[in-house]
Amino acid sequence: MLHKADFVLLFLVIWPMAGGLMSYMAGKTNKTFRDYIAWTVSLIELAAVLAILRYDNLSLSLNGICGLGLNFTLDNFRKIYILIIAYMWAETTVFSREYLAHHHNRNRYYLFVLMTLGAIMGVFLSADLYTCFVFFEMMSLVSYVMVVQEENQAAIFAAQTYIAIAIITGLMTLTGLMILNNLAGTLEIDKLIVSIKNVNNTRLLYVAGLLIFMGFAAKAAIFPFHVWLPTAHTAAPAPASALLSGLLTKAGMFGIIVISSKIFINNLHWGIFLLILALITMFLGALLAVFAVNIKRVLACSSMSQLGFILTGIAMLCLLGENHNDLAVRGTVLYMVGHSLIKLVLFLDAGIIHMNTHKLELNEIRGFGRGKKIFAFAFMCGALGLMGMPLLNGYIGKTLIHEAIVEYIAIADEPLFFKFAEWTFLISGAFTTCYVLKLYVMLFAAKPSAEIAACKKYINFINKIFLLASSLILLAIGCSPYKLADKIGFLGSSFMNNTLTHHHAVNYFSFESLEGAGISIGLGLVIFFIFVRPMLMAEDETGEPVCLDLWPKRLNLEFLIFRPLINKILPFIGALFARVTDLILSGPIDLILSRAGRQRFIKLQEDKDFGFYHDQSEQSFKTLLPSSLAYSLMTFALGLLFVFAYLVL
Repeated sequence: MLHKADFVLLFLVIWPMAGGLMSYMAGKTNKTFRDYIAWTVSLIELAAVLAILRYDNLSLSLNGICGLGLNFTLDNFRKIYILIIAYMWAETTVFSREYLAHHHNRNRYYLFVLMTLGAIMGVFLSADLYTCFVFFEMMSLVSYVMVVQEENQAAIFAAQTYIAIAIITGLMTLTGLMILNNLAGTLEIDKLIVSIKNVNNTRLLYVAGLLIFMGFAAKAAIFPFHVWLPTAHTAAPAPASALLSGLLTKAGMFGIIVISSKIFINNLHWGIFLLILALITMFLGALLAVFAVNIKRVLACSSMSQLGFILTGIAMLCLLGENHNDLAVRGTVLYMVGHSLIKLVLFLDAGIIHMNTHKLELNEIRGFGRGKKIFAFAFMCGALGLMGMPLLNGYIGKTLIHEAIVEYIAIADEPLFFKFAEWTFLISGAFTTCYVLKLYVMLFAAKPSAEIAACKKYINFINKIFLLASSLILLAIGCSPYKLADKIGFLGSSFMNNTLTHHHAVNYFSFESLEGAGISIGLGLVIFFIFVRPMLMAEDETGEPVCLDLWPKRLNLEFLIFRPLINKILPFIGALFARVTDLILSGPIDLILSRAGRQRFIKLQEDKDFGFYHDQSEQSFKTLLPSSLAYSLMTFALGLLFVFAYLVL
């Protein structure tokens, strides 16, 4: 029997979308009223989330919608994430009013930002992968407007890559879901782990898993689908970048967690596959961030690296299995939560800089942080949390995932690869320290120009309060590892298929726990002073630090692979397939039609209602038929049938 609170799940999805339309209509006549409507919508969403947190295991089924119906549910893991979504959306919506005060197309911005809120709520509240896919694709499409908002060349370029990857990988995910549904007989998330046990065709199951993974991995910016992230985050407005980095990427992680913990739990091959991609993603992202000279690009590449750390946690929970993955589960949840909140603070800091200077290049915003106490406090909380400094939230999640790797090394038959994985984990953490120090030197240690120094009143009072509150949350989680952080980590146990009733006790401030953070931070300091400071930074004529842009422009997967693939190879394959289909089908159709039928066809063309006249010869029929709309539609439909048959069979 449905509880009245069950319908709040639907409210969380529908209300922001309706609110976006209301704000859009209000903006036609009154811009200020529009802003306040957007605020109200996001704050009511937050209040609704807070209201249902006391309920357990809510569920709602809507039959007959989108063909198969939509199903929503609420458990402990979903609770924590919809709370983070609602809070971050409320803060960025409020911040957007000041940030976008002199921007254009604000009506459109609020409309699609609020629609994206409804869509991402639908993703995290989904009870089955079909519902998840519907809202995931909706989220991808409406969030496109957030990327292209500025409508300059960089934004348009970034948005093209973003939407192309989203659509192509989305089709792969849809194909994988069809195969999985055929194999398991269900797409309901909680039933998958039981249904999969009856699947005998493991090869086809791997195919389905890989196809589903591609769509979610693209949104989560996992190598090699990461190419959209650095350009999209740099081009989008800062509040949108905070949401893209902190939340939309986690929607991709949500899908990866589902297939890894429900389908491939305790699967060595899948776990190693995830771990290899995680190591490449975390290392490459951190390396790109070290070389970047634009603050939002540094943060974007940092997000890619941090998502690699999260994927490492997912790989370890998969490898360790449901009876031993307690540390990995808690670490994954805390790292996801921590990264979302950290990137909220850091991207808002970047937004404050751009709002005041209209610049993002590190050499042009040098010294901006000097004399700005709240800005400096927020930056340090976010940056130190990113480094994994003890007493900040990033430390706990990173420590738990590192301990999970160490735990698996102790039981692995061939531990060499996993020792390599551990050191890649630590070295990537060292690179995190490097780019954080680079940002600190440029924003706080360097002397500001007269123009930068003139930015005294840099943010309004309301946004100061929000920024301060978000920073204190990072500090509160880090300073309360047992009372707060552990409780958050435990919320993911059931969802991620951890069956232990007694959780591992971890002494977060023992030598063993501090050792991993100490190695990463210490090694990062060495790399910074030996390599980054002397080779990637110089000094100008006044003796102030200058960042050098030394990353080879041609060393970019987007230009080397994805752009040629999307712009040249795929259109060529599509055109070739259409041409071959046309040649194959035109002959049989010619033979099927009788001479009498041809004559009747020619006579119809003489009718004045068709508006044209053709020579009454059989030759004209052969040239006229292929040019008709009906013929084109028919061959197109047959071609689609062949494609679907090939994909499914």
